[in-house]
Amino acid sequence: MSLWAWILLACAAVYLTKLLGYMVPAAWLKHPMVGRISGLLTVALLAALVTMNTFSGDDGLSFDARIAALLAAAAALMLRAPFLVVVIVGAATAAGVRALGVG
Repeated sequence: MSLWAWILLACAAVYLTKLLGYMVPAAWLKHPMVGRISGLLTVALLAALVTMNTFSGDDGLSFDARIAALLAAAAALMLRAPFLVVVIVGAATAAGVRALGVG
């Protein structure tokens, strides 16, 4: 199968999954457990994305300035800094560590 056939097949699968979501009864979505699970699932997926982007490299695991940036951003979050400040702290930390020649 060609690449375009796989892409079209994936698009169809995603579209059918979306249509299936519209067919879920409204009463199921009003259940409190659905709200809790969807909230936790969102956090888990975001944590997985951050972890993969932090530790993945070309040849496998990578330990570089991104880890220091993540730790600095986490510290800023724990100090309840605004989101823009968290981003700036993380970026500045990564830039500083890279300027020191670590990553």
